[in-house]
Amino acid sequence: MAVQAYDPLSHERTLEGPQFDVFLAGTVFLDIVFTGLPAMPEAGTEIWADGMGSCPGGIANLAIATSRLGLRTSLAAAFGDDDYGDFCWRTLEEQEAVDLSRSRRFEQWHSPVTVSMAVDRDRSMVTHGHPSPMPAAEMIGLPPRSRAAIVTLSPDEPLGAPGSSCNWAEAAHRDGALIFADVGWDPSGAWPRSLLDQLAVCHAFMPNAIEAMAYTRTDTPRDALYAIADRVPLAVVTDGANGALAIDSTTGEEAFIPAPRVTALDPTGAGDVFGAGLVLGTLCRWPLADRLAFAGLCASLAVQQFGGSLAAPGWGDIADWWHEARLAADHGGAYGSSLARRYAFLDRLVPTVPVGAVRRAVATIARYADVGGTPRKAAETPGEPEDGGPNTPRVTAQKE
Repeated sequence: MAVQAYDPLSHERTLEGPQFDVFLAGTVFLDIVFTGLPAMPEAGTEIWADGMGSCPGGIANLAIATSRLGLRTSLAAAFGDDDYGDFCWRTLEEQEAVDLSRSRRFEQWHSPVTVSMAVDRDRSMVTHGHPSPMPAAEMIGLPPRSRAAIVTLSPDEPLGAPGSSCNWAEAAHRDGALIFADVGWDPSGAWPRSLLDQLAVCHAFMPNAIEAMAYTRTDTPRDALYAIADRVPLAVVTDGANGALAIDSTTGEEAFIPAPRVTALDPTGAGDVFGAGLVLGTLCRWPLADRLAFAGLCASLAVQQFGGSLAAPGWGDIADWWHEARLAADHGGAYGSSLARRYAFLDRLVPTVPVGAVRRAVATIARYADVGGTPRKAAETPGEPEDGGPNTPRVTAQKE
């Protein structure tokens, strides 16, 4: 039986509506993740890792996270014509149901690669890559109609500046898309406040606490939130294990939601998964507290797995978690009861999730992976879902 996809926006869809829910553009990396290292290798030495997995990374983290949650996702990115590019393209398009009609393959362009080494819940990375052969704005042209677009603000190519590769986002905005903005770490330490001027065309801004305080020149995450809320309708500041806080000036809501207590194994892509959950909740018009709780839950499920993008949860994982949380509420003490109350809104969602809904996949570049977990039956053909469903995560087995 084929896996059934869950469409959380089914009640919003019309023949005249946008083709996609989310449009993205950026760089796709091949991520190779080594886990269970006893220590980082010293010069001239070799060590063995307990586990290894491979998956598309970079902007693919966000594309997979949104698609797993049932959002119709389109991605514009450059792909090489090498085997790495083949794998990333196939995984995104065939396995994860991400539309790549605005993406391009380029001959003799080496796909960007990142090697990540996890040691004691921390990680170090080595990356190799070259600039895209074509600017994003030229590759995209006029973006497809979408309910939302997610961009990363940059002082080097500011949103709205002539010739900027981010100008596609303004075109999407003019066509009705809500622009959700994030920002990366500033290695220069300058944290220019002028970057926040780009928020004029954005609906939401989702920095982490360190970034938010640095750009707003404030001393606490809450003060940073208030400063951001003066510039954008939906201001969100994430604070790791402490949770997230937000102000939605369109509804007058303000909320702080603590993160669920989990043992984090790999933080790769957690911010992207949070953003995907927030976009979904906003498009579904959920109350702000429910949006933050849902986004935090998605991120907490992701960090309990190794594997970057393919650790992003699907609705099957969310339904599994909620069933367990409800059962545990009666004997889980005050925390278990509080968790059940906080996520009670899932009661109206989970009963409509198909029993075979999409679940996360093990990260692998081939037919087998050994990133940990219970051995599972492998697909009969590399890259082909075991049951033939178009949204089926690739099922893999322990490496022999």
